[in-house]
Amino acid sequence: MSTQEITPNRSTLLSLKKRIKLSKSGYKIMKMKRDGLIIEFFEVMDKAKKMREGVSSDYEAAMRKITIARAAEGEIAVKSAAYALKTTPEVKLGSKSIMGMMVPKVEATSIHTKMTEKGYGVIETSAYIEEAAMAFEKLLDTLVRAAEVETTMKKLLDEIEKTKRRVNALEFKIIPDLVESERFVSFRLEEMERENTIRLKHLKKKGEAAE
Repeated sequence: MSTQEITPNRSTLLSLKKRIKLSKSGYKIMKMKRDGLIIEFFEVMDKAKKMREGVSSDYEAAMRKITIARAAEGEIAVKSAAYALKTTPEVKLGSKSIMGMMVPKVEATSIHTKMTEKGYGVIETSAYIEEAAMAFEKLLDTLVRAAEVETTMKKLLDEIEKTKRRVNALEFKIIPDLVESERFVSFRLEEMERENTIRLKHLKKKGEAAE
């Protein structure tokens, strides 16, 4: 706020004091939010690191199992088992709150299917194919959970940057400008009061001289 735009009076001074108080209160709240989000971010980042390792590990395990199944049973048998599936995984998207910020909540159903729902029998299908199917189910489950964590981490990072900008704006721009304006108004009011006192004294002396 430019001092040239301010009308120095008592009402303006009271308004500035109120705004400074509110801004400082908002600054403390935003700073606490920023610090809380940073703590939450590092916790989620640790989860994300573990999830990435889990995805990599489960992917390698699934590829080993499917390679063994193809070698033992042949490509046609593996594809036939895959096409025989009666159920398909479903992903449900929801949301949850972290420090007032909404982040995605991902839930998947029908990932781990029972033998009776797979569309192929135990007798017709070898253990190699069943092991490969279970490995890929585990991989899919890990991927769904990893997607939730990764998205949460990105949203937290975006919110931290947004909150940091607000904190910096309050600390280095808004509050200093308001304080400067308050000082200017206080100075001008004191100056006006001195001028008024001098003028009254001058009028008093002038009146006494006239008598």
